[in-house]
Amino acid sequence: MDSNTKVALITGASGGIGREIALRLAADHLVLAHYGRDARGGAETVRQIEAGGGEAISLGADLTSVDAIGELFDTIDVELSARGRDKLDVLVNNAGTGGGGGLDTVDEAAFDRLFDTNAKGTFFVTKHAVERLRDGGAIVNISSMVSRAAYPGSIAYGMSKAAINSFTLSLAAGLGNRGISVNAVAPGATDTVFIDAVTSNPARLASIVGGTSLGRLGHPRDIAGVVAFLASDDGAWITGQVIEASGGMHL
Repeated sequence: MDSNTKVALITGASGGIGREIALRLAADHLVLAHYGRDARGGAETVRQIEAGGGEAISLGADLTSVDAIGELFDTIDVELSARGRDKLDVLVNNAGTGGGGGLDTVDEAAFDRLFDTNAKGTFFVTKHAVERLRDGGAIVNISSMVSRAAYPGSIAYGMSKAAINSFTLSLAAGLGNRGISVNAVAPGATDTVFIDAVTSNPARLASIVGGTSLGRLGHPRDIAGVVAFLASDDGAWITGQVIEASGGMHL
């Protein structure tokens, strides 16, 4: 890989949307593919990237732990130094956890799990990454359209993703003087394990597809394409935006 190849860190890259983003960015980036618990999934992402002629490194860390995040970046520093690098060009904060539940069913443990991963993890990963991100780089946060519509049955999850939207806006303003773009992508119903309960229920699936203007579920590649654009030079003039990629849900 050419020494001028950019470096992208993608959290939650062991499967689903994160893996698809990693595969897409691997065309012109050295990919740092983070995984939480699924080491096999992380290794498979690297295998697929290498099979396509790219370069990737699989890195594990529990992003609910600030100490573990610090150790992750210590490892990143070592890996990049071994390759003659010291900067990141792109950060994609994709790692997250889901879970339904309304006001009457979400308990403290479930609430904390959602916010520890989706909000706190994203915050502290970004805090470490910004120190290593080159001027003119890009940050893309993965939000959810649930944060932009009323979903009483996923109220805590929606709150955790709304925090990402607010974070994106403030971060874009704070990093603009370094030429760093910061945006969020808010997927709609996308065909991953996150929505197995939907895809396994024909009536629920038909209802969701019927409420989507383009008449289908999203695929992880649909989201990866938007992320790749925002991470590229073509998307460099866009910042502080939450871009819904839902196929037109609730229009």
